[in-house]
Amino acid sequence: MVLTQVGQPLVERDLACREPGPGSVRLDVRACGVCRTDLHILDGELPRPKLPLVLGHQIVGTVSALGRDATRFTVGQRVGVPWLAWTCGQCRFCREGRENLCGEARFTGYDVDGGFAEETVADERYCFPIPDGYPDTQAAPLLCAGLIGYRAYSFTGDALRLGLYGFGAAAHIVCQVARAEGKSVFAFTRPGDTDGQAFARQLGAEWAGGSNERPPEELDAAIVFAAAGELVPAALGASTKGGIVVCAGIHMSDIPSFPYELLWGERSIRSVANLTRSDGEAFMRVAPAVPVHTEVTAFSLAEAGTALEALRSGSVRGAVVLSVGDGSSP
Repeated sequence: MVLTQVGQPLVERDLACREPGPGSVRLDVRACGVCRTDLHILDGELPRPKLPLVLGHQIVGTVSALGRDATRFTVGQRVGVPWLAWTCGQCRFCREGRENLCGEARFTGYDVDGGFAEETVADERYCFPIPDGYPDTQAAPLLCAGLIGYRAYSFTGDALRLGLYGFGAAAHIVCQVARAEGKSVFAFTRPGDTDGQAFARQLGAEWAGGSNERPPEELDAAIVFAAAGELVPAALGASTKGGIVVCAGIHMSDIPSFPYELLWGERSIRSVANLTRSDGEAFMRVAPAVPVHTEVTAFSLAEAGTALEALRSGSVRGAVVLSVGDGSSP
């Protein structure tokens, strides 16, 4: 399913899959998560995507061929491909262990073709083994909603009262991790989304309400997963002194001006950019230990456009996934 022009629907095309180059693997795609970043690319909110482009950066596949010097995986092994596709390894950020900030970085489903397809090719250094016990469709959301959600969560430190603004794919995973670590979770959904609020409580949230509501307690930290800049002042206003608000999206609408009083008291705002391979390695150990359960709504590859619109509308809970294989590998 190919994006040929920004703002236009995806079209079905038969493309020749590239042979894996040195250090790369070719994968038979089994499942691919659908992310709000895919919508931002489709809508032109992220500039200069490769066109034509195969979207999708939460890929679960089995290795079908190895490029020269590719030794990490074996043919038939199940592998996950995340958003981060390649970094230079030479810049100051790469040398300092902050490869997520590399200025030359390439990203799956944006700079290189992704997983809305039957086959793909990926640099083996940026792939992860998939934990046992997760069917393909349930594993796919771990690769972005999980990885970047976990990175955002790590920036909340020892916060005991955690607010999650936007209770979608990432938040429903982070909620489970936070509860397993003894944190109190306060979930914020679209106003009036009683089903989403019930889902949050089902996953252990102490309180769930609309994003226009105040929680019953002040928050030590909040993560804003929704791409709505107006939620940042709201999260600051709900936070205690010394609280931190983490903006977890790659794209967000403009943050409106707000009184300094909301920031005063050593509150802070920070963003999360992409992920590092160490984030992935850490989270792939955490997920089965919790254990994290991913709630998914699956669509076929041909239904990729429908899946994107379902995500846009907020009509599904948890994560949206394209099932390309049978989606059932253990």
